[in-house]
Amino acid sequence: MNKTLLAIDIGSSNITAVIARNNLDYKINILGTGSYKSDGINKGVISNIELASKSIKEAVSIARKNTTEQIESTVVSISGSYTKGLRSSGSVNIPNGLITENEINQVLQMALYNATIIPEYEVVHVIPIFFKIDDSADVENPLNMNGSRLEVSVYVVTAKKTALTNIKSAFKMANITVNNFVLNSYATAISILDEQQRKFGATVINMGSTTTEFACYKGSSLIYNGFIPVGSNHITNDLSVMLHTPPIAAEKIKTEYGDLLKSDEELANKKVRTPRIGDEKNSSEVSLEYVQTIIHARVEEVLTLIKNNLGKSGIHESLGTGIVITGGMSKLIGVKELATLIFDNLPVKISNPINIKNGYMSFEDPKMATIVGLLLYSLETNRNFELDSNKNLIRKIKNVEQAATKARPEEFAESIRAADIQKTVLNNKNKDVSEEDDSKLLPTLTKKDKNTGVKKLWNAITEWF
Repeated sequence: MNKTLLAIDIGSSNITAVIARNNLDYKINILGTGSYKSDGINKGVISNIELASKSIKEAVSIARKNTTEQIESTVVSISGSYTKGLRSSGSVNIPNGLITENEINQVLQMALYNATIIPEYEVVHVIPIFFKIDDSADVENPLNMNGSRLEVSVYVVTAKKTALTNIKSAFKMANITVNNFVLNSYATAISILDEQQRKFGATVINMGSTTTEFACYKGSSLIYNGFIPVGSNHITNDLSVMLHTPPIAAEKIKTEYGDLLKSDEELANKKVRTPRIGDEKNSSEVSLEYVQTIIHARVEEVLTLIKNNLGKSGIHESLGTGIVITGGMSKLIGVKELATLIFDNLPVKISNPINIKNGYMSFEDPKMATIVGLLLYSLETNRNFELDSNKNLIRKIKNVEQAATKARPEEFAESIRAADIQKTVLNNKNKDVSEEDDSKLLPTLTKKDKNTGVKKLWNAITEWF
């Protein structure tokens, strides 16, 4: 479990790489970070493998400068632009009555088997929405509970095989092997939402540079995700075209004067001077009221598209605690107030991801939401059960493992031995095995244990006689 991890967020503007692992207390320890501009990536999709590979290699190279640890696992974010989500369900019988990780894995695999997967798509996540035991109400975590039948309802995220292959090829050229994929919006939600928001429901909107992705949570589970191919760079392009000014000047106008809260009266007589495309020596004056109109139209379009998407999916009625906005565009003044109007006065919050303390960079930035989510997805100890992109069951760290650093070495060794014995007995319960086979399953006794046992038997005999 405690492996050195390389987490990489493939963004449209920057590629961020972080090397980390759990320390002795199972807290996330950042070993190195790196960031490099994205080349060969268009709206979250690799358009040039060679250029993308070079950008990935540069970001990882910067992160490696701070650590000599050998990377043992790599997790990569994928865009929602080439993903599809669907619902499925499965059920299994529990012959022994006790639900273990084995039964949880079986029922999730059964739900995956029952899902209608398009041949050109590959499974990325199988996330349980809820479990049911016999005729009980919804159960969040069925581990160690008793019953005769276990059912599950899941949300399956799939991605185009060709898109995943292109990502693997880009990483292969950079001499990196990808071990796991994680949906961008899913990672963002993990890093942004608190426990109450996950439980009662919320929609996370990550407004990036060229894309906007969103994920809906309810009952501590992902229940829907979506993608809009529009981001903050489109505002810059709009300003550049409408004001006939170079993109650099348009970007500066957006960041310095972009404000959706100021009224027309406040902006009526205010103007800004901008250079002209092809004739940058000369400039022209533009009304800030006109600038605000251009910015407002694009942001309103993005939020309206998301609302319409949620409405068509039927998720709009399950937004629970409301909307949580993050990403670079969330820094624009007035986004919260505009979103509140568009989403019919639902609570709207602008949030930053959890700040994992380290000596390299601050994660308390909306642009860091996805990379933080990748770290929490891979290294957080208190995770829910699900199947990852390799169709393997993601497990929580055992309590006995977490207690290792708090106990003395000899105590930990004894607890591990006890856990192994318990696991062996549980796995072989109700199986028809011979006495000879049973003897092989028993724990090996030390010489001291044997002497102790003989001594107890001799004392008993002497008491009888």
